Amino acid sequence: MIAAFALGQGAAHAETAFLTAEEAFVLTVNESAGSAEGVTLNWAIASGYYLYRDRIDVTSQPPGALVQFDRPEGEQKNDPNFGLMEVFQKAVTVQVHPGTARDLTVTWQGCAEAGLCYPPQTRKISLGDGAGNASALPAPISTVAASADASPRASLLQAAMGNDSAVQQLLTTRSLAWTLPIFFLLGIALAFTPCVLPMVPIVSSIVVGSQAGPRRSFALSLAFVLPMALTYAALGIVAALAGANLQALLQNRWTLFALGGVFVVLALGMFGFFELQLPAFLRNRLDRASCARQGGTLSGAAGMGALSAMLVGPCMTAPLAGALLYIAQSGNMVQGGLLLLFLGLGMGVPLLVVGTLGTRCLPRPGPWMNRIKGVFGFLLLGTALWMVQRVVAPFVALALWGALCLSVALTLFQMLRADGVADAGRTGPGLLVRSLALVVGLWGAAMVFGAAAGSADPWRPLAGIVSRSGSASQDKDTAPASDSSFQTVRSPQELQARLGEALAADQPVLVDFYADWCVSCKTIESEVFGNEKVQRALAGVMRLRADITEGNAAQQDLMRKHQIIGPPTVMLFDAQGRERRDARLVGEFTVKDLLQRHPEGSGI
Repeated sequence: MIAAFALGQGAAHAETAFLTAEEAFVLTVNESAGSAEGVTLNWAIASGYYLYRDRIDVTSQPPGALVQFDRPEGEQKNDPNFGLMEVFQKAVTVQVHPGTARDLTVTWQGCAEAGLCYPPQTRKISLGDGAGNASALPAPISTVAASADASPRASLLQAAMGNDSAVQQLLTTRSLAWTLPIFFLLGIALAFTPCVLPMVPIVSSIVVGSQAGPRRSFALSLAFVLPMALTYAALGIVAALAGANLQALLQNRWTLFALGGVFVVLALGMFGFFELQLPAFLRNRLDRASCARQGGTLSGAAGMGALSAMLVGPCMTAPLAGALLYIAQSGNMVQGGLLLLFLGLGMGVPLLVVGTLGTRCLPRPGPWMNRIKGVFGFLLLGTALWMVQRVVAPFVALALWGALCLSVALTLFQMLRADGVADAGRTGPGLLVRSLALVVGLWGAAMVFGAAAGSADPWRPLAGIVSRSGSASQDKDTAPASDSSFQTVRSPQELQARLGEALAADQPVLVDFYADWCVSCKTIESEVFGNEKVQRALAGVMRLRADITEGNAAQQDLMRKHQIIGPPTVMLFDAQGRERRDARLVGEFTVKDLLQRHPEGSGI
């Protein structure tokens, strides 16, 4: 009896340890008289909780009016759900300039340090009535409040930021002081692609001419580079302005699959299957306009710079796509403009060198240029896989990563063979390339074999195989295994129907509340529900997975009905259909925690 009482107290503590979203993040709204200064949003954040900077969003209702808002800089935090993110703790104030908008929708999302991630929260605000306090506004829409529908903005793009894959991941895990040099170096790399480098000596001869001295040549080259870079900066600002709409689209798995397919097509372009360029009639017009520009003058050089950005831009669609997607998801106009400005400046470095020192300092065109395109091609394939890995089975994602690594390794070996340096691969740079290909190939093979055995972690690809080997019998009960015995429900009606079936069959039920953007849910799926002891303990138990990834009205209603704060949460029902409230698990838990509430071989 004492043990049962202690167990019940521990379970109750696990459930009540977390605040509701309204208690954890208290929003108050102040509207200045006459709206001259706009609207001030103030969040009071409870101790042990934090709010994501990039998840604070303000839009007009109905859409159409331009709403501007200023988010302060946050603290850098390595978040288990979304990777390195900027967060706010204790409090944050956001100033909103609604313009002509009369109604606003405010969306935000935060997490608890103890491992619980709340679904996105939404509040609708009506302006113009001078309402200066939160009580005069509609009640916040949340997972437990019985109010209106929510319109979450959970971005699967950001949800996957904990995985380092392609260009976006590298950029997202760095501050602006890092990303500016990265974009500059990326611009230099793009300048050595086949669609850009051959233009450098031609354009430089038009801009610089044969009579200019070194100083004049440098000035003219700089006059060419700056407008070209500013053109890309404008593109970055446009991408940032489109960021909010893009984030909304990236909640949908079919949108992610479509974008992943686009990146695959762009990667094929980088591999030389086809060429991306402007239609012929547009190229001809731009060529005639460039020829009409007078060379040797600053104005002529500036015009040529702007025109060249338009000429080579479509050719660079593939490598630019990843950078623009990263800028769009940040939603920061200043940052977007600066990053693409530095990209353009990096592209202009070879031109500045050529304009000042002449074409003799440039490397000669050759096969190495196509290898640079190949690097971008593999980065784009990695980006495509990174986008869809959150909406496919974990073992499928692992197998695809393994196939990508094997492709990289085979390409490196083929490169050595094509250069006729197979024997030279035992010394010098050839040895380095051969060693890299071997390591990447072995890692890829391990991921493919691990996926076939049910593994899901790319850093431990053979965990599933090791758990089945005789030498690993001691670890057999703690290694993850594949488990696909869960039935998915997404509404109160679906859950009630499954509970009715279990009641008719005199069967206990386990309900796991889950979301794709919840990394703790992924860990529990692999390490807890995939554990062999847990699977034996749950034999004869109906296992349901309540998927709340989309956060639509039905899923919000499901959470409200059962008073679910957020994922991960596990409910246990006995064979009579009654929930064992004392056994509810909230937040990340272990095999031991679950088995304490449902010992092996016992009924719920």
